[in-house]
Amino acid sequence: MKKQQQHPGGGADPWPHGAPVGGAPAGLGGWRRRVSLLPFLRFSLRDYGFCMATLLVFCLGSLFYQLSGGPPRFLLDLRQYLGNSTYLDDHGPPPSKVLPFPSQVVYNRVGKCGSRTVVLLLRILSEKHGFNLVTSDIHNKTRLTKNEQMELIKNISTAEQPYLFTRHVHFLNFSRFGGDQPVYINIIRDPVSRFLSNYFFRRFGDWRGEQNHMIRTPSMRQEERYLDINECILENYPECSNPRLFYIIPYFCGQHPRCREPGEWALERAKLNVNENFLLVGILEELEDVLLLLERFLPHYFKGVLSIYKDPEHRKLGNMTVTVKKTVPSPEAVQILYQRMRYEYQFYHYVKEQFHLLKRKFGLKSRVSRPALRPQFFIPTPLETEEPMDDEEQDDEKWLEDIYKR
Repeated sequence: MKKQQQHPGGGADPWPHGAPVGGAPAGLGGWRRRVSLLPFLRFSLRDYGFCMATLLVFCLGSLFYQLSGGPPRFLLDLRQYLGNSTYLDDHGPPPSKVLPFPSQVVYNRVGKCGSRTVVLLLRILSEKHGFNLVTSDIHNKTRLTKNEQMELIKNISTAEQPYLFTRHVHFLNFSRFGGDQPVYINIIRDPVSRFLSNYFFRRFGDWRGEQNHMIRTPSMRQEERYLDINECILENYPECSNPRLFYIIPYFCGQHPRCREPGEWALERAKLNVNENFLLVGILEELEDVLLLLERFLPHYFKGVLSIYKDPEHRKLGNMTVTVKKTVPSPEAVQILYQRMRYEYQFYHYVKEQFHLLKRKFGLKSRVSRPALRPQFFIPTPLETEEPMDDEEQDDEKWLEDIYKR
């Protein structure tokens, strides 16, 4: 028989098969020594300190997370740096900026149709309402090549929204090049009046400076600068004949080569674009009503525009853009202009009729205006013959103010 083992203190060994897990209980002399159970559980005091420091950092991070309502910024940056997909899975895309509708507006302003007055108003309004007014230093290039159209559309489309882009340029079809079609607005005026204003402006400028016409047309010869308007028309000079007189319609027809040819095709295409792509085409002769409707349709751009326009200080600035030395041609010359601008007048009266219909929908009544020299091939529009104004409606200025206060 195998003898029972003796422990050093005498007597039989109470654990013949080894000490219990965790070592011998206190008071058992020899079994107070350190017992190593598993090699991988061995650690030093330095290891213990490292573990405690890690635990402390973890606890502080959790506390910071709860107090701030989310993870620390540096952790988010780290997650985004390590992998955008994981970051977006956990947090989703950043909230998008809430934009007004429409947030993309293009004013492809027609020359000598009050555009400088409107641009002055837009500069004030952009600061007041915080929209992005995008202008251009290019004033004399309205017809663009395909590549130029693509480049301009790209530049406009990448502008910060909400934006309003303005430039003298013929209608651009954004959707043709894969872009989002913006909302268009514009203003036109009586074609002969527009032509006369442009004719004298090129020669003598406006009240902003006595020499600004020299800057715009430095190469114009003196005999051309002082050419009598009647001689220009009656002698059929290039400046006073087609295709130079075919000016307004291409702004609405577009960049197609046929849009520069006076005829039914360009006229009908211009009308189609007005109906499909223009929110409003106003008449300069009724500018206050145009501004009133723009304020109704696009309040995030034009709110308060009418009060700014009527402000005496703005009136003073607006008067500086009036063309100087403008004279009226003879009745014979005006009649010839009417004949040469036949399609321009058809378009003008179509737009005028649409504008008056729009005013009726909003409770605005059209004024009676009978041009001095109407060509025989035009039939007076119903708005000019069927809306006699009562005596109580004569004070248009007061009536507009009442409408604005509503």
